Amino acid sequence: MAEEASTGPRSAQPIEFSASLVKRVDGRRFEAQVFAKSDRIRLEYKYAIKTELGYSSIEILRLDKRESWFLLAQRRQILSAPVKLEEILPIQPTLPGEQSRMLIGDATTIGRPSKLYEVRVDYNGRNERFYEWVDVETGVVLKLVSQDRDWAIEYLRFRISPQPDYYFEEPTGYQRWAPKSGTQERG
Repeated sequence: MAEEASTGPRSAQPIEFSASLVKRVDGRRFEAQVFAKSDRIRLEYKYAIKTELGYSSIEILRLDKRESWFLLAQRRQILSAPVKLEEILPIQPTLPGEQSRMLIGDATTIGRPSKLYEVRVDYNGRNERFYEWVDVETGVVLKLVSQDRDWAIEYLRFRISPQPDYYFEEPTGYQRWAPKSGTQERG
């Protein structure tokens, strides 16, 4: 089993990009616009997701704070929840719980040159296998497909571009609300 040591971007600078995201889970399809900057991700969902306080169409993932913020526009509140690493969008190739990685070869996805890997992870105590397409230029995971369950994500219309800092900050006029139990339904 051949392993490749370096799968990261060519430059040491964190990549900033926007893209359309399609996520498929158990026959259901979720769509969002994604904005990414370093360790911050903003998801603007096509269809709002249900939280314990109502529906949210924007989620901001702050990995630096290990928090996920659901913006509740009607309440002008932020529902904060701990980030679960296994649930976040993989931007860098190394997956949570990764045990092994094998380079399958060169590939193209969404019109971009990629490296295709088979990755094995320990996901909540069980082994899972993924196919992972990593962009050659940026090192960003463009597509990830589970071989063991009905789960996949893929970026479409991937654009490398600077993202404004305010996309990833608490909006002016919003108040934080801390949940008693952190249960959100997430696609």
